[in-house]
Amino acid sequence: MQAMILAAGLGTRLLPHTSIRPKPLFPILNKPILLLTIERLKNFGFDHILVNCHHLKEQIVETLESVEGVTLIEEEVILGTGGGLRGALPLMRDEPVLITNGDIYHTVNLREMYLSHQRKCNDITLGMHDYLRFNTVSIEGDRVTAFRKEKKGQTLAYTGLQVVEPKIFRDIPENRCSCIIDHYSSLLEHGHNIHYCRVDGCYWTDMGTVDDYLALHEGLLMDKIPCWHEIGSVRKPYCIAKRAKLPAQLQLKDWVSIGEAQIGNKSHLQRSVVWDDVVVHGGMEIVNSIVSSDI
Repeated sequence: MQAMILAAGLGTRLLPHTSIRPKPLFPILNKPILLLTIERLKNFGFDHILVNCHHLKEQIVETLESVEGVTLIEEEVILGTGGGLRGALPLMRDEPVLITNGDIYHTVNLREMYLSHQRKCNDITLGMHDYLRFNTVSIEGDRVTAFRKEKKGQTLAYTGLQVVEPKIFRDIPENRCSCIIDHYSSLLEHGHNIHYCRVDGCYWTDMGTVDDYLALHEGLLMDKIPCWHEIGSVRKPYCIAKRAKLPAQLQLKDWVSIGEAQIGNKSHLQRSVVWDDVVVHGGMEIVNSIVSSDI
């Protein structure tokens, strides 16, 4: 089975943190979500994994250079989701490809979704669920009718997970920035069927904002969200890297995740995530924050 992780986006809603690190390398309990996603795909049985990158791509290149079973595609100019998939087409095998965004945390069974697509002989299968915040895709029966809310009918939210026959990408212009949803909308207009599968009951979130990122950590550290097996054993509610340098006097409250950072004496940390290689000077009070650089 093959898969592709879309990891080239700019992550503008997470500035200034995405000026330091690309969003797919944001740590989840001190481990980059991109590495966790790759390991998770492998555990589901995917043996051919493509990853595209653009923003701060040298960091992704360095992170993946020794990871087996991964082919990295460096985009000199950003190509968007449509252009990125078209650019990867020559590297895809002649079999369905599972596609996932590089910034989502979920408990969807990806192998089951892939095999369901194969059994039904679909060209496109989108992973969908009822998620009020993002319910913008109109459906009827087992098919998508529009990527917008219509006056009649039901709407669901697209999860960023999909299984697609590679031939679908052939008509996307090469080396041009485009959106895969625009391509799918064009296919609908020309009578092409786009199917979906429901993944209700699974946990799902993207890391689109600081609040989303912190809420994910809160859920994981307070046992409100299932923790991926790939993350390993985690001390809760305070996840602290073994190489973190902590002072004699440190106040932690609610939940906290601390990477390989240096924390100053008499600091107070609450509901926050501190990344690797950060220095927090003594006496700092940090609440509801991502600490991505020295303060």
